[in-house]
Amino acid sequence: MPIAAKICGLSSIAALDAAIAGGAAAVGFVCYPRSPRHVTTAAVQALSRRVPPGVTRVGLFVDPEDHLLVERTNDRGLDMLQLHGGETPQRVAEIRQRFGLPVMKAIKLATTADLDIARRYANVADRILFDAAEPPPERMKGLQALPGGNGLPFDWTLLANAPDFGLPWTLGGGLTPDNVADAVRATGAKAVDVSTGVEESRGVKSPALITKFLAALAALP
Repeated sequence: MPIAAKICGLSSIAALDAAIAGGAAAVGFVCYPRSPRHVTTAAVQALSRRVPPGVTRVGLFVDPEDHLLVERTNDRGLDMLQLHGGETPQRVAEIRQRFGLPVMKAIKLATTADLDIARRYANVADRILFDAAEPPPERMKGLQALPGGNGLPFDWTLLANAPDFGLPWTLGGGLTPDNVADAVRATGAKAVDVSTGVEESRGVKSPALITKFLAALAALP
């Protein structure tokens, strides 16, 4: 079965086109002002119009207020909402019901105890994204840690024998063209999410690296 890939943090036409041409199943746009990958409402609208049918358009939010969600979903340019903050199961359910879009909830993994958190979202989210926990400052080499997109992997063995979470899940956190095949083999992931691992500098996507990442997935048996 082919591995579905989401290329997140897109902000340029060249990077978006590379993701689509390479066979990405989903493309992500960051709607979080603190992120170097943040894109304006107008930019999301313009980029979304280039996405062909069959490719899911995902908006990434971090503890969003309703007014921001209204602004970003008004033109129907998003097909899914990704919640990457501390949203509770109740808040996820509220957002899903009000905006009528499927929701992917990010869970930060550091220990096996964190796997239990994922189960709390089984009846309110449509998909789980497993990401690395926010790293300590010394690992960021002077950069500010973000709720996601820090480019650092977690221990993949945490998912090697993971139980059923009651909903599908995606593997994220520090994936690159060079390690994504190993990550898939170690975890059994059926879907992956990449952002930092296909950048030429922080927040700037490389079409060449996007192409390489998707080719590495396509080469998996």
